[in-house]
Amino acid sequence: MPRSLQRPLPPVREGESAVGTVPPAIVVIVLALGLVEAALSLAGQGYAGGPGGIGWRLGLIERFAMTPAAWDALRETGFSNASLLVRLVAYPVVHGDAVQAIFAGVMLLALGKFVAEAMGQGRALLVLLVSTALGGAAYGAWLTGGYPLIGAFPGIYGLIGAYTYLLWVRIGGTGGNRLQAFRLIGLLLGLQLVFGALFGANPAWVAEVAGVLAGGATALLVAPGSLAALRARLQAR
Repeated sequence: MPRSLQRPLPPVREGESAVGTVPPAIVVIVLALGLVEAALSLAGQGYAGGPGGIGWRLGLIERFAMTPAAWDALRETGFSNASLLVRLVAYPVVHGDAVQAIFAGVMLLALGKFVAEAMGQGRALLVLLVSTALGGAAYGAWLTGGYPLIGAFPGIYGLIGAYTYLLWVRIGGTGGNRLQAFRLIGLLLGLQLVFGALFGANPAWVAEVAGVLAGGATALLVAPGSLAALRARLQAR
C-alpha cells in the first residue's frame, strides 16, 4: 500500500538493505535488462550467436534507439507509425556496454524501492514509463543529430525527479530546508559536468533532464494526497 503524502519516504533502519523489498515489477524489469545485456555481452565476445552475434548490439540499437531522424519521421506520419512509436519506450532495452547496464540496474532497484514504497508499485511504474517516453521525445525533438539514445537512464532520472518531489514534501512537513531535497540532482548534474569535461558532452543529458521534470510532474499528479495537499497550500496563501 502506498504511504501517506505526509510521510512519503520510509525512515532508514540500521542494517536494512536499500533494495531489500523491491517491488516485483521493478525486479522483473531489471532482470529483463540484465538478460538482454548478458546475451549481447556474450555475443560480443563470440560466445553466443556465432559470427553474427557480434552485430546483435548494433542491430538492437538500429531497431530501437531514439534518434532525431526517427522523431521527424514519426511526426511526419502523425505519430501513427507503430514501429517508430515503440522506440519512445523501447530504447532502454539496450545499453552501450555491461558497465552501463549494471549501473542502471542498481539505480533502478534502489530508486524503484523508495518511490514504490511512497506511491505504490503502479504509480512508480507510471513514473518510469512517462519519463522514458517524454525523455525520448525531448531528445528527438530538441536535437538535430548525434548519438542514438539508448539505455534506461531517462526513466531512472524520472524516478529521481519523483523521489526529489516526495523528499521535498517530507522535508517541508517537518519544517526543514526544502533545498536539501535537490542534493541528489545537484550531485548528478555535477558528475555530468565532470564527465563532460573529461570525455566530451553527451547529448543524452537532454533526455535525462526531461526525465527528471517528467518524473517530478507525474509524482505531483499521482502521489496519494498530492493534489489535495497542493490545493490546501495554495488556498492557505
